[in-house]
Amino acid sequence: MDLSYTPEEERFRERVRTFLKNNLPEGWGTPGFALTGRANLEFMRDWTRKLYENGFLGMSWPREFGGQGATQIEVAILNEEMARFRAPAPLNFMGLTMVGPTLIAHGTEEQKKRFIGKILSGEELWCQGFSEPGAGSDLAALRTRAELKGDQFIVNGQKVWTSGAHYSDWCFLLVRTDPTAPKHRGISYLLVDMKSPGISVKPLRQMTGDADFNEVFFEDVHVPRENLVGRLNDGWRVAVTTLSNERGTMAFALAARYEIIFNEVADLCRRSGGGALARQQVAQFYIDLQSLKYGLYRNFSKILHGGTPGPEGSIAKLWWSELDQRMEEFAVHMAGPAGQLMEGSPYAIDAGRWPMGLLRSRCLTIAAGTSEIHRNTIAERILGMPKGR
Repeated sequence: MDLSYTPEEERFRERVRTFLKNNLPEGWGTPGFALTGRANLEFMRDWTRKLYENGFLGMSWPREFGGQGATQIEVAILNEEMARFRAPAPLNFMGLTMVGPTLIAHGTEEQKKRFIGKILSGEELWCQGFSEPGAGSDLAALRTRAELKGDQFIVNGQKVWTSGAHYSDWCFLLVRTDPTAPKHRGISYLLVDMKSPGISVKPLRQMTGDADFNEVFFEDVHVPRENLVGRLNDGWRVAVTTLSNERGTMAFALAARYEIIFNEVADLCRRSGGGALARQQVAQFYIDLQSLKYGLYRNFSKILHGGTPGPEGSIAKLWWSELDQRMEEFAVHMAGPAGQLMEGSPYAIDAGRWPMGLLRSRCLTIAAGTSEIHRNTIAERILGMPKGR
């Protein structure tokens, strides 16, 4: 693919950079800078609104749905610059990257009119109701049930690892509507109002001390039939669209983000006086980063030529999640005993950035599909190997 940019694309890049310089708080992205609790939530709501008002959300969506009709190159430039400035993703990330594209592809005209505009503006926030206890890695084994009675689905069950459920307005939910069908069939895709009676949310505190994930319980929750996306019992096909968009559309942002982490790791190695073995490890990280970058570009080139995100996204997700863990663990080791000290300690290295990064990285090989599931996807759908079971 041609990695050069037209003058119009370079002007767009400058526009993005100017926006980021003028709208991110002073000190953003530096060690020790943090917004917590309600202050962070209010900042994120305001940040999402600014992105929307400046035309940076849903850029590639059709204009009829409130998008900009922008090219994929412009979207890539935006994602790349956001990563370089360490700008946060919009608060409605799941709505924008997963629900919106899914409704554009599979939603009814009424669903598109009702939901897409409010997803784009951030007026309504979304969470993903896919994973369950005992059915996270094997999503098709889900057991949350929805029984159709008249014009209402009655939902009962539990979801887990539901990011943002504690502040979301809506949930896109996979439920089993035909328990007698093979497990990839008999599943339906529902849009559920999180204020519905019978829904309870229980935050899960992580090893970092944050509580981004939640358990969500559904007890006789009524969902109108009009909130069914796609056909009854055909939810797996709809979910594949959602998952493909989740795993395949952030190439430039990922490449830029991990290049920043690599440069920080290399700098720490220099400051720590790393020897020959440490330098060899840093060199290997650089090789891994280039492999990631050009693999992502290849997948992006496919999208540019009219393709859609596919199973190749599993290669990228597996690679970046495990690379991040390796780099964070190496950095903690290079920092020595003080590398274990967290933010707040006067002796912490880089304001405790490395142990916190290591703790956060542990979830990356679980979130958006475990490494084991992605290896199966690569083996079966890319390499054509037989199913393991």
